[in-house]
Amino acid sequence: MQSDPVFGDSIKTATPKYVTVDNDNEKLPYQKMEFGRAKCAIFFPLYVDNVYIGYWIIEGSQPHEFDKVDTTILEVVRNNIVTILRTVENQATIENIVRDDLYSGLKSAEYLYGAGKKIIDKHATSAICIFKVVNLTQINTEISRKTGDNIISNISNFVKNSLSNEYIFVRYMGPKFAIVFSGTEVGGVNNFMKELKQGIESIKIESASDYKGEKTYVSPKIRVAISTYYKGTSLDGALKKVEEYIELSDEDTISTL
Repeated sequence: MQSDPVFGDSIKTATPKYVTVDNDNEKLPYQKMEFGRAKCAIFFPLYVDNVYIGYWIIEGSQPHEFDKVDTTILEVVRNNIVTILRTVENQATIENIVRDDLYSGLKSAEYLYGAGKKIIDKHATSAICIFKVVNLTQINTEISRKTGDNIISNISNFVKNSLSNEYIFVRYMGPKFAIVFSGTEVGGVNNFMKELKQGIESIKIESASDYKGEKTYVSPKIRVAISTYYKGTSLDGALKKVEEYIELSDEDTISTL
């Protein structure tokens, strides 16, 4: 249909095209059959970032049926169709860039917004948690980078072994990790995170082979913040607030937003 000359200018100029017949014995220009059921149509070309991706067409069964239709409302619908297509495209992009982190063995943060969100949104509310290894930069600088990598690996394994399978655990960014306790209230997570924090901070890691000084041992220190995510709201926005709170806080404790 889009290759029919009657719609050529519409596609080139990104404007709707209205076509109609005058009586039931005629057919619309794009119809190839001798008898066409539609007697009028409005053709809307669809564009994403100025690239033509297809069309939306509304057909009527009576000649001149859409003569007095307010196309402003239809333009809004057309724009919503484009928004949906753009969202689907963006979602596919996010899901395709999910990777496994080298040192933690965990999924990257993008997992939360694709496959992970489908699991999370099975529940009306979930507790979301971000914890930051506040002394990771110090360990990397004063001891060695490999020692810091070993810290990340040990923390990841410890937390994975402590979590139920229905909860989602990812490496959020750098020294930060995120846990989503699907379907769990914040109050029920607090005590668990206190115990988890104690367990993580009891980990002792021997300095790695790239450390030039005498053998030493280091332990991670973490800062924790917990909040509530409500289905239908922005998961990314909720996590950003928790992340911002951790960055502004000087306390290496557990905070509830």
